[in-house]
Amino acid sequence: MRTTQDEAAYLSHLQGLYRKAWPKDANTAPHYPHGEVPLTDYLGAWAKERPDTPAVIHYGHVTTYAELDAASNRFAHLLASEGVKPGDRVAVFLPNMPQYQTVFFGILKAGAVHVPVSPMSRAFELAHELNDTQAVLLVALDELMPVVREVQANGDARALRQVYVTGFADLLPAAPTLPVPDSLRAPRIACPDAKELMTALATMPSTRPAHEPQLDAIAALNYTGGTTGLPKGCIHTQRDMLYTAASNFGIALERAPDTVFLSFFPQFWIAGENLGVIFPVFCGAPLVLLSRWDPVAVMAAVQRYKVTCMAMPVDGAVEMMDRDDFGQYDLGSLRQVRVVSFVKKLNLAYRRRWQQLTGGILAEAAWGMTETHTSDTFTTGFQDGDDDLHAQPVFVGLPVPGTQFKICDFETGALKALGEDGEIRVRTPSLLKGYWNRPEATAEAIVDGWLRTGDIGLIDADGFLHFLGRKKEMLKVKGMSVFPPEIEAVLGQHPAVLGSGVIGRTDPQRGELPVAFVLLKPEADAATAVQSLTDWCASRMASYKLPEIRLVSALPMTATGKVKKQDLATLL
Repeated sequence: MRTTQDEAAYLSHLQGLYRKAWPKDANTAPHYPHGEVPLTDYLGAWAKERPDTPAVIHYGHVTTYAELDAASNRFAHLLASEGVKPGDRVAVFLPNMPQYQTVFFGILKAGAVHVPVSPMSRAFELAHELNDTQAVLLVALDELMPVVREVQANGDARALRQVYVTGFADLLPAAPTLPVPDSLRAPRIACPDAKELMTALATMPSTRPAHEPQLDAIAALNYTGGTTGLPKGCIHTQRDMLYTAASNFGIALERAPDTVFLSFFPQFWIAGENLGVIFPVFCGAPLVLLSRWDPVAVMAAVQRYKVTCMAMPVDGAVEMMDRDDFGQYDLGSLRQVRVVSFVKKLNLAYRRRWQQLTGGILAEAAWGMTETHTSDTFTTGFQDGDDDLHAQPVFVGLPVPGTQFKICDFETGALKALGEDGEIRVRTPSLLKGYWNRPEATAEAIVDGWLRTGDIGLIDADGFLHFLGRKKEMLKVKGMSVFPPEIEAVLGQHPAVLGSGVIGRTDPQRGELPVAFVLLKPEADAATAVQSLTDWCASRMASYKLPEIRLVSALPMTATGKVKKQDLATLL
């Protein structure tokens, strides 16, 4: 194992590479417009400085900064009236809607702990988070109350004292400015077994609560995906939230006064929390919030509200470009468009199409995990000559200021040389403070202040980080490493492919064999697709990487747009 001196020299060498590669005019240290104070203070500061600026625009319903500050104050008072004390956990079972922001900031103002729950959760999943956190209060969507009732009927919410309910109809405007999904137009559902959130808020004072939020108190329990058993709650503080925004400010976050964000990422997801809740309030900028992905609504929103900053899966960008009406929308206001390579991977062809159609550029978003509050790297400024796309997939750039990476041997922890793949380990100010009620898991994951991520990556000779996949996904074919994301990237370039997911199966001759489950576009010829895809891959990758092609009618997806690899395994 390498010594402390070896590590110090390794990190010092990387710092030299970062300085050499750092983009011109990009911040080299975290920047705090209002200082290192709780994020709730940022909301209060912007409410005074720009009270009439929209904080959240939801299909035409506008909540200004002054209104969001006042509404979240009311929710903090509401929590206090229910006996919720600082440190108590409050679960939020809501999709993207303006009420989410009110509840989020109200929880933080009360000193309580935000527990986001995926609105796609079944009763078993909801019960797990409620019981693991001992949540005392739950805010739920009216349409999700049957799930809540099932949990309550089974006696699986032992600490839960009160449920509040709200619905899209409570704040959806009569004359929306953007196309609204039909599901959002459903009539309000009466829930006599829960208290009405909006009615209760109206009775509360809008004055600042007496509690003074602390930067280092527990602010949120963000649950991981549960790939190694039941999901674990990552303990995060307001300082984690603030640093994540400050370290990206002036790099992946614009400094421009006319910045307008757009987000449809689910806000229970850590990336959605960053893009749709934390970043806009940190910057004092408007957020155009959509409840779900809809290419027409996205294009219409960009045109109407002059959106400058947004992120989406690569699949979303391709879906928009494939539309016949794409050129009818003015997307000229977009300055920062970040994409995430989940199913489809960013490639040169997609970038060129986007440039030709919009004049802008698509760039990979970042590497990150729930444990680190994500957004730990940046790719801004590395697109000249398309160097990022010519590198081994997936290029995720340099660490944001204050964050460090190293590549280690999975078993021994020894440092790996630049260019060699191994486990990505990260040390960052936004690192989780532990897994909730999981001291053994915490001790296993955090070693000497470094998080063992379980991700495979490498740092190249110029200091750039590359993500190769999860260790559990890596395949060994005749002793050689095969990374599913690389195969998925090649398949994603085929004109007939809508998406794919690659896993391995045992093979007596080769040890493992990659199997690609491929979803074709509706117009594709399924009869010739398998041979076409096989030939496509054979012309673009080494023979030992060639996958067995299996066509599927649908890919199992998570709520955050990733392929459920464990579900693909059942198809083998």
